[in-house]
Amino acid sequence: MKLAPAQVAAFLRDPRAARVVLLYGDDVGMIRDRAEALVRSVAGTLDDPFLVAELPREAIGTLPDEAASLALTGGRRVVRVREATDAATGPVQALLKTAAPALVVLEGAGLASRSRLRTLLEAAPDGVAIGCYPEEGRALAETIRTTLQAAGVGVDPDAAAWLADHLGAERASTRGELEKLALYVGPNGRVDLEAAMACVGDLAGLSLDDALFAATAGEVGTADRALELAMAEGAAPVQVLRMGIGHLQRLHRVRLTMDAQRLPPGEAVKQLRPPLFFRRVAPFTRALGLWNSRSLAAGIAALAEAERGCKRTGWPDTVLCRQAILSLARRAAAGAARPRR
Repeated sequence: MKLAPAQVAAFLRDPRAARVVLLYGDDVGMIRDRAEALVRSVAGTLDDPFLVAELPREAIGTLPDEAASLALTGGRRVVRVREATDAATGPVQALLKTAAPALVVLEGAGLASRSRLRTLLEAAPDGVAIGCYPEEGRALAETIRTTLQAAGVGVDPDAAAWLADHLGAERASTRGELEKLALYVGPNGRVDLEAAMACVGDLAGLSLDDALFAATAGEVGTADRALELAMAEGAAPVQVLRMGIGHLQRLHRVRLTMDAQRLPPGEAVKQLRPPLFFRRVAPFTRALGLWNSRSLAAGIAALAEAERGCKRTGWPDTVLCRQAILSLARRAAAGAARPRR
């Protein structure tokens, strides 16, 4: 089944009969937070080797056997798979046909909307798919309030409004900025507008999506800073490159529509489904003016080659990933600097 946003918090506290949970979407920090919440709700801890097993992506074929194993100390086991892809569809399908008692938690950042794995779990009675996307509006305001409240800190309404405008692109960076702000005002302190503006820095709210959108829009500095933050918060090189490929593929589809229907970039973007998050419209539209269909296809091929390199034993995956993304940014920047005829 696919959970509605209002059902997520209660489900994370008690997944009950669910046997496989897929966490997907663009917010890597939220995916990690929710995965850890599920592990704790079932196993009570993240690091008990008898109750918690982390299965490498390369060993996904053993998932049914791993989920069928019983804990030596009693209790329900959790099997966690990071960087899950559609390659897990077959093993998950086989698992759902058994009575394996473990809870399986799959972290699938960047899965396409037509992903076979998502489709399988949204239809399965004991499977659950939960979307993890950047918060906005009331959800973001509530996260800001509850995070500061948990740290014993209050917040003025104008400060809360300012924070909501400058945070929210990624859960991990939002939480990090709020924790820093709570330390800044001290226990039992109160965040006013001056404190919020003084403490929340230029990196607040930057996410992996920021890095990719900035790269294709030719904003080299922003792409570099956002990529550094995303990787510091746990984004894996292969995951970054896969999401980059997905971003370029979406640009490529819209660019082909532009060319076929002779539409200006702004009009072509309006036809995109699902629609873009409003903060992403401007850099996406700008990118369409800097890339043609051929250069986008070449960019997709370059990221795919970098991904293959990252999977080779002994290759510097972080360096390969950064070079690939920043090469996109420099190429777009060069296109922006080129005089138009």
